[in-house]
Amino acid sequence: MKMNNRLRIGIIILAIFAVGSLFLPLFNEVDPTKHGTYPKRMPISREHLLGTNSLGQDIFWFLVYAVRNSLILGITVSIFTTLIAGSVGLLSGYLGSGADRGIMTLTDSIIAIPLFPILIVLATLVRGNTNFMIVGVILVIFGWAWGARTIRSMALSIREREFISMAKFSGSPTLEIVFREIFPYVYAYMVVSFINAILWVITMESSLAVIGLSKVEIPTLGSIIFWALSFNALFTKQYVWIVAPVVATVLLFLGLFLTSTGYNQMYATRRGHAT
Repeated sequence: MKMNNRLRIGIIILAIFAVGSLFLPLFNEVDPTKHGTYPKRMPISREHLLGTNSLGQDIFWFLVYAVRNSLILGITVSIFTTLIAGSVGLLSGYLGSGADRGIMTLTDSIIAIPLFPILIVLATLVRGNTNFMIVGVILVIFGWAWGARTIRSMALSIREREFISMAKFSGSPTLEIVFREIFPYVYAYMVVSFINAILWVITMESSLAVIGLSKVEIPTLGSIIFWALSFNALFTKQYVWIVAPVVATVLLFLGLFLTSTGYNQMYATRRGHAT
């Protein structure tokens, strides 16, 4: 099936961010987080593509590392949340009865817990010592439930079809039926869910960083905005310091959104042709 324009544009945007943030640091020999590396508040030039900030840091290189770290966190957490959501949702929907009720009770309990206030409380308790692993684990724990519920609903409708009954009567084991017969019908949703989860993770981490409750010494899209706000970038007319990460965040989110909706549209078109 031919890619639609929305998906194509989204992939191009994400590829630019991914390739740039992964390979550009290979050409940089200076720690972008170190203070006083360069003279403060230098304008845009060939040596400093976005100038320097009040901390004597090169804004361009800090932004490159920020995008890389945010993407690494987003992708890593999303892999785990998608795998857990898929496995739990498929098994719960296929098994039904008591197993389904028990799994959905746990799932609904997690959904009912407000995540952001919990993150704020935890980050406040360990302020300054929060790291990516802590934030990532918490996001994984609370991030799989919505996807699992949706996949479970899809599996419930699919398990009543004739080919599932035939697989049961032929003696196929449960896991084989789940992952060989039902999984192909939900994998498209899981791909879209994975992409949306990346956006959600980056949003959550950035929100914590902007209010100073994440480890802001680590470059992320949120921490660069935090430092810009802390040093009154707008009032001191250091517009690039705060505008650059905001524009980068908007473009990254646009790429994720276009990729997600574009893939969903492509799959829906493919299913329409198939039927």
